[in-house]
Amino acid sequence: MEHYPCINIHLDTITHNAHNLVSACERFGVKPAGVTKLACAYPEVGEAILAGGIGILADSRIQNLKKLRHLDGETMLLRIPAISQAREVVQYADISLNSELETLQALAIEAVKQHKIHQVIIMHDMGDLREGSFYQEETLQLAREVMKLEGLQLVGLGTNLACYGGVEPSIDNQTQLIALAQQIETEHNIRLSYLSGASSAGLPLMLRGELPKGINQLRLGASVLMGIGLNDDPVPNTRQDTFDLTAEIVEIKVKPSVPAESTALDAFGHKPTFTDRGLRKRAICAIGKQDIDISQMTPKDRNIIVIGGSSDHLILDINDSDMPYHVGSLIEFELSYGGVLQCMTSEYITKRFL
Repeated sequence: MEHYPCINIHLDTITHNAHNLVSACERFGVKPAGVTKLACAYPEVGEAILAGGIGILADSRIQNLKKLRHLDGETMLLRIPAISQAREVVQYADISLNSELETLQALAIEAVKQHKIHQVIIMHDMGDLREGSFYQEETLQLAREVMKLEGLQLVGLGTNLACYGGVEPSIDNQTQLIALAQQIETEHNIRLSYLSGASSAGLPLMLRGELPKGINQLRLGASVLMGIGLNDDPVPNTRQDTFDLTAEIVEIKVKPSVPAESTALDAFGHKPTFTDRGLRKRAICAIGKQDIDISQMTPKDRNIIVIGGSSDHLILDINDSDMPYHVGSLIEFELSYGGVLQCMTSEYITKRFL
């Protein structure tokens, strides 16, 4: 028996997207990493990404990489490691993105203890103002320090764009990253394996043929899992129907559309407002704000209006729908990126892999 609410994950769509993105990236000398964090690194999702031809699985959390360790692919930690997790980082991540010397020293100690060589990509801030030094000399000095540390191997240089500051990947900032990488390579007589230029936000630049030669990795999450990239625009030759949500109706009643005397704050401390549509047929679904921000879900039945909700209840206006809904009927919803993330994180929502 199925349990609801339920998020449906269409694995064939993930494999389709991964395959087509690998093919597109190959034309421009790029090997993508597949980011699993949106789907909380469920192994089924990791397997679907690998089946599409992507060889590196990346995530922001060690707890997630631990789930993927038995799969046939390299693992990469995206979020800057915490010193307190140095042992687990070396144990479960083949590669990590770094910006702090103290953390790198802790990773080196653990790598030696575990008889491993831990691969390091140094992050440089190209203006988005998240991780990495904003100053080239500081990044060059960090590379010098990494080269001294036993147990670590400097394998790449990366940058984050369009996640915090909204800075779009461009010819200019990607060229600057390449130039900085070349300085590191020349100074230490090494060849960096990865120039990790951007996330899915870098795909438009690449697909226009404007990604500078030398950038050879993009960290692709939203594009693989949802078929979207910069500004949530659809990525060519990908599908956007990987995830949908099913919720069950637990009540149907005809009620006024405005409360009798609304004077108090709602359960979340807000003063509610209402539109008077007269008497309407309303349905309550067994899902609420503890599971998802209800603004991130859209009924597939476009004649349904999402009125609001509380922690555990979603209130819908089904008055104009032609569907014969009854108690026990299922309503399907499309989800935004944020909605998928919340549903995948919620322990109260069943995950169904199709």
